[in-house]
Amino acid sequence: MNEEPPLLRSLLFVPGNKENMLAKALGTRPDAIVPDMEDSVPDAEKDAARETIRAFLPRLAASPALVIPRVNAPGTPWHERDVEAVVVPGVYAVTVGKVRSPADIAAVSGLIADLERRRGLPVGTVRLLPWIETAAGLAAAAEILASDPRIVAAAFGAEDFTHDLGIERDLDDETQLDTPRWLLSIAARAAGVIALDTPHFKLRDPEGLRASARRVRRIGFRGKFAIHPEQIDALNACFSPSDEEIAEARRIVAAFDEAERAGRASTSLDGRVIDVPVVKRARAVLEAAETHARSLQ
Repeated sequence: MNEEPPLLRSLLFVPGNKENMLAKALGTRPDAIVPDMEDSVPDAEKDAARETIRAFLPRLAASPALVIPRVNAPGTPWHERDVEAVVVPGVYAVTVGKVRSPADIAAVSGLIADLERRRGLPVGTVRLLPWIETAAGLAAAAEILASDPRIVAAAFGAEDFTHDLGIERDLDDETQLDTPRWLLSIAARAAGVIALDTPHFKLRDPEGLRASARRVRRIGFRGKFAIHPEQIDALNACFSPSDEEIAEARRIVAAFDEAERAGRASTSLDGRVIDVPVVKRARAVLEAAETHARSLQ
């Protein structure tokens, strides 16, 4: 779509069958609100959740946050009706659980396009955010994420991924997930989309949340899903440049600019070589800082 990537540091899940929780979400400030029809909703309440979300979408769309409903996975009995309920004005994207192949993306993108035409929306208005949370999905991640211009981000789902592998998820050992996270980060970067991380499932664990967010940020993730409003501020801070990072980036850019004026393509700062790749990273930090500052206005 050739557009500026969205700011998605924090994405708040809200169970779609809980109208009171959807109402409370309006008073929070995540980058995106994710009214959920999938894992947080029991099978017996899927239809009710869909209708509750359908009725609530105009109120969510009037909030500052992007609205990104999560629908049930392709092949489930609820998938098509879920998509039909949320392709409406004000919805930024649809996030789709358990995407396994480019064929899954093609099917849901075609369904969205048909709904857009019928509802008078320009085709391509509603973006896609697939969840990569199975071995098949991860193995095909590069193809999946490059398969459709609607895709703006990809989410890693650790709970379903470890279940698919037949292993227990160790909430105290993040190294267990290093390899799949790296693979998704690389596939997302190659496709030009944002990598987003699985929620931190320990509540009232701010230090663990921050450690997890910092860990995935170091390998290229740009945001993380939240399961409680208390997690939002920490995620926004962790995925924004710190004051120290901004100050250091300014020093790097200033040193490089001075070197360029002297006809040199590199310089040093505090014993470290400053060349083109280093200054590109520094300028990216400053651009990110400006974007994040605008989000607070």
